Amino acid sequence: MARSLKFPSDLEELQELADFLQYYNKEYHAYVILLFCSAYLYKQTFAIPGSGFLNILAGALFGPWIGLLLCSTLTSVGATCCYGLSNIFGKNFVIYYFPDKVTMLQRKVEENRHSLFFFLLFLRLLPMTPNWFLNLASPVLNIHVTQFFFSVLIGLTPYNFICVQTGSVLSQISSLENILSWSNLFKMLAIAMMALIPGALIKKFSQKHLNLDKSEQKSHWLNGRKCN
Repeated sequence: MARSLKFPSDLEELQELADFLQYYNKEYHAYVILLFCSAYLYKQTFAIPGSGFLNILAGALFGPWIGLLLCSTLTSVGATCCYGLSNIFGKNFVIYYFPDKVTMLQRKVEENRHSLFFFLLFLRLLPMTPNWFLNLASPVLNIHVTQFFFSVLIGLTPYNFICVQTGSVLSQISSLENILSWSNLFKMLAIAMMALIPGALIKKFSQKHLNLDKSEQKSHWLNGRKCN
C-alpha cells in the first residue's frame, strides 16, 4: 500500500490522504502523530498557507478533542517559530516586499497599543489580514513574543475547532442516515455556534475599545477570508 505523501490541495486529495493514514494509524499511531506534527510545524514555520486542510485531517485521524489540542498547540508553536525566523532573518524582507501592509499594521498597532492583546485577537478572529503575514510581520511591529504566542493560541482556537470538527464529522459520514444522526447534528450545531460567537463578541469589543477605521473594517469583513 505504498504511495507518495504530499500536502493535499483539494478535498479529494485530503480524503485520499485521510484514508491512507487511517490505515496506518491503527498500527503505527505514534509514527502517524509524529508525521502529522512534523508536517504541521513545517507549514507554520515557513508561512506556507493551507493548514486548514491539516486541521480537517486531524479531526478525521485523531478525533475532535485530541485533534483540536494538537492543532491549537502546533499552530501556536509553529507560528512562534515563524516569528523567530522572521525576527532573525526576515525583517528586511517583510519591509521590502510588503511596505504598505507593514505601514498600515504599524499604524493600527500603535493606535491600539493600550489594548494590544485584544487587537491581536481581533486580527486573528476576523479575516482582515492573512495569518501567515501576521506571523512574519509581528517582529517588525515590535509585538512581544509572549503576546504573540497567546494571541495565536486563543485567537485561532475557534477556527481550528471548526476545521477539526468538520474533519471528525466527515470521517463518520458514509450515508445520508449518518448525516442526520443526533451526534453529527450536534457537532454541526457546535461548528456553527463556534463560527458565529467569537466574531460577534470581538466585533462588539472592538467597537468600544479599539481604534479602527470603520470603512476599512467593513471592507475587510465583506471581502476578506481566513488564510493560514
